[in-house]
Amino acid sequence: MPITNRKVEEHAFLQGLYEDGHFPDHVVDKGREILLRLCERVEAVRPADLTALYALTHAATEEFNLLEAEFEAAGSEIETVAREEIGEDFWFVATAYGFTDADPEELIATRAW
Repeated sequence: MPITNRKVEEHAFLQGLYEDGHFPDHVVDKGREILLRLCERVEAVRPADLTALYALTHAATEEFNLLEAEFEAAGSEIETVAREEIGEDFWFVATAYGFTDADPEELIATRAW
C-alpha cells in the first residue's frame, strides 16, 4: 500500500543515523522500513484514538527491539543518539497523522533499547 500522507512522503526518516558513520546504512535501512510500514499500518487501520495508535507504535517498537541484534552484529548499537532519533521519528509519525497529543515516551514504551 503506497503512503498517501504528503508529510511522510517528504520526510527523511532516521536521517541523523545515516549521517553518522557509527550506524551501518544497511541496518538503518531496516529501521527506516519499520517506520514506513508503521505509516502504512496507520493509513490502513486509521486508528480512532491514542490507544489504537499506541498498539501500532508498540508493534513497530518491538521490530526495533529485534533490530538491536543486527546493529550489534554490525559493530553498532541503539544507544542515546539512535534512541533519540528513532523516538523523534515515532513522534513525527504520530503528529503527521494528527495525533499531536500523543505521549512521545508511550509511543515507544515497549522498547528494550
